[in-house]
Amino acid sequence: MTKNTSVNEISIGYNNMFISNTWNTKFLGLVITNSLSWNDHITQLIPKLSKACYVLRCIRPFMSQNALKSIYYYCFHSLITYRIIFWGNSSYSSHIFRLQKKAVRIITGSRPRDSCRELFKHLRILLLQSQYILSLLLFVVDNNLFHINSEIHSINTRQSSNLHQPQANPTLYQEGAHYCGIKVFNNLPANIRNLPYDIKRFKLELGKYLHLKSFYTLEEYYDSCRS
Repeated sequence: MTKNTSVNEISIGYNNMFISNTWNTKFLGLVITNSLSWNDHITQLIPKLSKACYVLRCIRPFMSQNALKSIYYYCFHSLITYRIIFWGNSSYSSHIFRLQKKAVRIITGSRPRDSCRELFKHLRILLLQSQYILSLLLFVVDNNLFHINSEIHSINTRQSSNLHQPQANPTLYQEGAHYCGIKVFNNLPANIRNLPYDIKRFKLELGKYLHLKSFYTLEEYYDSCRS
């Protein structure tokens, strides 16, 4: 199934009672559509994040930068990190990233067109895609759902210690948390990738790495890991 697959109406019922069809529904705080697109979920986040930016702008003259950062984490960060492993890879998430940059510029008193990478580093706030990478990798190491290649086959290759990546064609699966989690983990620098059994140190080193690099996109992350 892909995002462009047409969805036929299905009637599900029992004892002459039928479940009504709907285009979207809210489940555990996520807006899920029948096309498995995350646009609706992101759309309902935008006004909440815009309100958080407005609050930051109103109180900035009266608050220290550290206080503003605390309010950012309470009003903004908590919203964008919730279930980000599901929607963070959506192209529509760029709208959230624009608002995150706006919030950081407000906190630092920067101009609207000032570059944000160094501002994020200064505040030690992860950019949206860096936060997505962090959440994905913590999902991988915290769940016993993955196998390394040497457990699947006995061929000794350079990738034998990598997580096994299932073959998959559907775009939706390739953009999902399971497939992307494996790909992101396998592209980690070896000194971090070899630490998953020491969870505390893994999280510490991963956080340092992501704050240092401040990745704008997944492609930037992959390019950095290959270089």
